[in-house]
Order: sequence, then structure tokens, then C-alpha cells
Amino acid sequence: QVQLVESGGGLVQPGGSLRLSCAASGFTLDYHAIGWFRQAPGKEREGVSCIDNSDGSTYYADSVKGRFTISRDNAKNTVYLQMSSLKPQDTAIYYCARTIDGMEVAGLWSVVQIYDYWGQGTQVTVSS
Repeated sequence: QVQLVESGGGLVQPGGSLRLSCAASGFTLDYHAIGWFRQAPGKEREGVSCIDNSDGSTYYADSVKGRFTISRDNAKNTVYLQMSSLKPQDTAIYYCARTIDGMEVAGLWSVVQIYDYWGQGTQVTVSS
């Protein structure tokens, strides 16, 4: 059965770093792109980053470019989100999600509807 499990969240001071992990099971990363989303209280879920399965292309929201890095380890079936220079506005629940089989993500990576399985989320709080 398909499962995505996020970990690595926590409380960090502004300017600090965290690495989130998304462990996948029940399928292989070779056939699905993985996206990271976040949702702050009272706000809509927004795309943060995505890594394509076909060529490893990566995509980022403008708000995190230069600060966040997405990567994957196919041997461990895990996707990572390295977050640096964290700001209070990065505070949110972070989710990873799997794209629908065969989905081309270019231009669509931040659209929630192209993802069919989601993890339970991990809380990231940036505060002094």
C-alpha cells in the first residue's frame, strides 16, 4: 500500500536550518515525481518544491528559491527538503505528495490536483 511519511520538522530560530525527509513505500520513486507543500493556519496549501522522476528536474516557489534544496535518494526511496535561512513566514505544516502515474510536472508541479497520495505532514516552526 502506498505510504508517504514525513519527518524532520521542529522548532528552529530564524536563520536556522532543518532537513525534512519523505520516506516512500508501496511504490518506487522511479515512476513518480514528489512534491513538497506547506500549509500555514488560515492559508491555502501552497507548493514549495518538486523533483521530477524522469530527469531529476527541480522546481521551487519564488519564496524559497536559494534557501531550500530538494533531493532524492532512490536507493532509500526517500526525498529530502533541505531548508536554510529559515524565516518566521516559513512556519507551516509541511507535506510531501506523489504525482499521479505518468503525470508531466513541468508547469503544473504546484497544482494540488496532480498529486494522488499525501503524507500526514510535519510541523515546522520558525521562531525566536
